[in-house]
Amino acid sequence: EFPGYVLRERFVCLCVCVCVCVCLHCYLVAMVNLRVQRRLAASVLKIGKRRVRMDPNEVEEISNANSRASVRKLIKDQLIYKVPVHVHTRYRVRRRLEAKRKGRHTGVGKRKGSSEARMPTKVQWMRRLRVLRRLLRKYRAADKIDRHLYHKLYLKCKGNVFKNKRNLMEHIFKAKAEKKRELEIRAQLEARRKKSKAIREKREARIKKKEDAIRRK
Repeated sequence: EFPGYVLRERFVCLCVCVCVCVCLHCYLVAMVNLRVQRRLAASVLKIGKRRVRMDPNEVEEISNANSRASVRKLIKDQLIYKVPVHVHTRYRVRRRLEAKRKGRHTGVGKRKGSSEARMPTKVQWMRRLRVLRRLLRKYRAADKIDRHLYHKLYLKCKGNVFKNKRNLMEHIFKAKAEKKRELEIRAQLEARRKKSKAIREKREARIKKKEDAIRRK
């Protein structure tokens, strides 16, 4: 590895060489008026005139080009080329956002505006309500809840009963379990009622039969 001052000197030399090359290119191009060729090249390449570059060693050949076809040929021969667009890198932005997701750079000194301005309660409410309503629509479409339970839960969501989706799901599971238990109890009561009715009818039939037998005697 080279020491720091050597690297700095090399970097300065490189910058000077680049500046000299650019100045030489501008000087040689300025010697011959290539405004027409620059305009045609910019039109063919569909870029701005400032991004068009010409080979300083072939200025005479370039100056003879007075049509788009000849300019296209020069572009194909790499005598005229375009400067690439400078990349505006987002690497540092992505790196900072990734750190922010972990909780860095979010202290008191980094905050601007009140908590209501940074994240309005209205926005939080809208997001929460949309999540809950989306879940209700999904469950209703899948026949996990009927339209009556859907309507009840819809109004409860509007009334701020559920804090999040998990609370709503737990309430749905409890409501379904309770409804199932009620149906089972109702079925048991109905079966018991039918059984008692059958026993009563059987007893009445037996008593009636005995009475008929007594009357015949």
